[in-house]
Amino acid sequence: MTALDLSSPVAVVGTGTMGQGIAQVALVAGHPVRLYDAVAGRARDAAAAIAARLDRLVDKGRLGAADRDAARARLTPAENLAELADCALVVEAVLERLDVKQQLFGELEDIVAEDCLLATNTSSLSVTAIGGALRRPGRFVGLHFFNPAPLMPLVEVVSGFATDVTSATHAYETARAWGKTPVACADTPGFIVNRIARPYYAEAFAVYEAQAADPATIDAILRESGGFRMGAFELTDLIGQDVNESVTHSVWQSFFQDVRFTPSLAQRRLVESGRLGRKTGHGWYDHAEGAERPEPHTADKEQPPAYVVAEGGLGPAAELLTLIREAGIQVREEAEDNGTRLVLPGGGQLVLADGQTSVEFRDVVYFDLALDYRTATRVALSASQDTSPRTLAEAVGLFQALGKDVSVIGDVPGMIVARTVARIIDLAHDAVAKGVATQEDIDTAMRLGVNYPLGPFEWDRRLGREFAFDVLDEMHERDPSGRYAPSLALYRHAYAIDDKREGTS
Repeated sequence: MTALDLSSPVAVVGTGTMGQGIAQVALVAGHPVRLYDAVAGRARDAAAAIAARLDRLVDKGRLGAADRDAARARLTPAENLAELADCALVVEAVLERLDVKQQLFGELEDIVAEDCLLATNTSSLSVTAIGGALRRPGRFVGLHFFNPAPLMPLVEVVSGFATDVTSATHAYETARAWGKTPVACADTPGFIVNRIARPYYAEAFAVYEAQAADPATIDAILRESGGFRMGAFELTDLIGQDVNESVTHSVWQSFFQDVRFTPSLAQRRLVESGRLGRKTGHGWYDHAEGAERPEPHTADKEQPPAYVVAEGGLGPAAELLTLIREAGIQVREEAEDNGTRLVLPGGGQLVLADGQTSVEFRDVVYFDLALDYRTATRVALSASQDTSPRTLAEAVGLFQALGKDVSVIGDVPGMIVARTVARIIDLAHDAVAKGVATQEDIDTAMRLGVNYPLGPFEWDRRLGREFAFDVLDEMHERDPSGRYAPSLALYRHAYAIDDKREGTS
């Protein structure tokens, strides 16, 4: 099955921001496009808005004037659904209500030809449930574009329980022909991106609720250490707190209130207060004109230690040994079977976040995971009330000598980046095991859909197959609610090829 022929008309029902964006994508690809909206006059207004955006593309040199004129000639507002009768594809982008969508597609089924492909752009409802009311649900598929549709490359092609393989393939190839990067996934709550991205927000909010760090500090650590483009608090302010919480709540409810997807009480209070983010002028941050952005907590200057003793190779943080030497600090290496720590001159230890807490040990400072310790500009440390001031000062001074800003946060298991990445990896393995999507498509979706620096499986390969499991297993021991219990898929992955564990009982 190939992509739709460019001569085939495409219809878009619903002319809000997303509907207009999808229509523009199909139009620029070369299709005749029909726009329909149930509210009189909106389709004409949407057509005018799309035409204006095409003019701006010409002004920026991204579209030729002749191509612009041809596209505008192919764009037609429709006064009623009957005008969509000859369309080969109808994409719906109306209100996120199951009854509204089911009624719309029921009406369309009586109008369009039997070989017309029907698609929903839903981000939160079940594709299976929407198509379940149709006489021929096999031709029904999800085409989930990301906002803004003309710019975002990712399209999730979602197969409902009754979707024919040929219909899904037809939709996939059409999205690719439109210049998009399609990924195939099964109809499960949140599809790929909205399912696997939940921990990015949830863990940041959990650290905040535990009073371990403020939003500005957590965001800075996620950006400057984790390599994420935006922190969780600034990103949800951009998305809209009500929108982000609604998706989280929908996924949680759809998974029968699975504790792994539990919404944040702090975010609920923010929504109840009307502080929805940039669109209301205030969310986690004050977005009023002239408002000062809070600075992340940054430790005062400390003296670096004269030397460190490396017990083991530091695992995913091994590059630190090279950086420490380059900074002129002596590294004394000692063989240690399971060693992944640095011993400081005062006798205290510096340990990579592993899901445990500093208070459990004598004089330990934890440091957080980084995407790349060489390029990271900030590193987070955590210590307990029992950690000696000298040990904390030596740890701060060590990372400052490497050119890093240092944020000291509360003694929370898994810190910030490590727990977030571990949970994302876990949900990704669980999704593959349950047939939601392939590893390759999940990595593609998370990089393109939410701009992650690495896909979950790319992170996993970089960190080692046991890292995510070990972090979550330790966190689960400290919080046995089930939120951090590693999935069976991650358990199997961690234990699959491991000479140390092979044959043990």
